[in-house]
Amino acid sequence: MGSISGILMLDNASRQSSNNLCGRVPMPKPGYQPPEQGHMGMVFDALLVLVLVFVSLSAPLWLANMRAPPDAGAATERASSPPTWEALGQNATMATQWEKLGKDPVAAAAIINKRFDYSVNPLTLGISVALLVIYHFGILRLSEREYREVIAEKFDE
Repeated sequence: MGSISGILMLDNASRQSSNNLCGRVPMPKPGYQPPEQGHMGMVFDALLVLVLVFVSLSAPLWLANMRAPPDAGAATERASSPPTWEALGQNATMATQWEKLGKDPVAAAAIINKRFDYSVNPLTLGISVALLVIYHFGILRLSEREYREVIAEKFDE
């Protein structure tokens, strides 16, 4: 084993000396310097992302409120006869848990009767999928371009 490592060390030493004898001195390559962005650009980018996140999280609530105006007739009908736990479809265990949360049947009725709509609109689903696919391939294309620029700067002579 000792003789093999000695041979490898001699081989590496001979390669280095032959490179220097041939006049090939390794030239230091300049490091990659990415383009710099100004402070105002960074602040603008951060605020833009913050606004986009806020809008994307709030948009479904705004759209739901615009679509379904409050029904005044149902509110007055509910106010005339206060609901009971049985009328709300709650058993004794459920009623106990609601009361632990500090809710009486009147306060819980607004939560229990408001059902979430789980239906999916194929058009909006298709638009969402298309936007995600376009974004994905756009990022891949941009990354490929930047990757090729860095490789060209580092390794092209």
